[in-house]
Amino acid sequence: MVKTKAVIPGSFDPITYGHIDIIERSAGRFDELHVCVLKNSSKAGTFSIEERMDLIRESVKHLPNVEVHNYNGLLVDFCDKIGAQTIIRGLRAVSDFEYELRLTSMNKKLNSNVETMYMMTSTNYSFISSSVVKEVAQYKADISDFVPLNVQEALKEKFNKK
Repeated sequence: MVKTKAVIPGSFDPITYGHIDIIERSAGRFDELHVCVLKNSSKAGTFSIEERMDLIRESVKHLPNVEVHNYNGLLVDFCDKIGAQTIIRGLRAVSDFEYELRLTSMNKKLNSNVETMYMMTSTNYSFISSSVVKEVAQYKADISDFVPLNVQEALKEKFNKK
């Protein structure tokens, strides 16, 4: 039997409950789910790639079919490397769709064997973004509704050093 494999890419700087929502729901639909941390060249990261991977692993350790990777290159090449047929992209709002559509079109042109699925984030998380969480955390506000405890602690440590 052929295993179904999917990839959820992102910068995850840091992982939020919105990301976890998409990961949990996707993990129930594929035999293997690969969370791939990509370096976003247009954003300066708060956490290193390794720190992000550790935060994700801790946050999704209850999901036995989820693996965490990083990749520096084309996402479709990573999909080929691990044999994934599907890319899953989370959408918070209609405004996300235009950007995602451009990425999907480029990925399809580069590799017609990989399909992209869009999944709407649950309404309770639709307003959460990593950048907003980091901004709120810098002011030492309560972020417990937005990120798991391990991420709260990592943000507190990161911003107390500054």
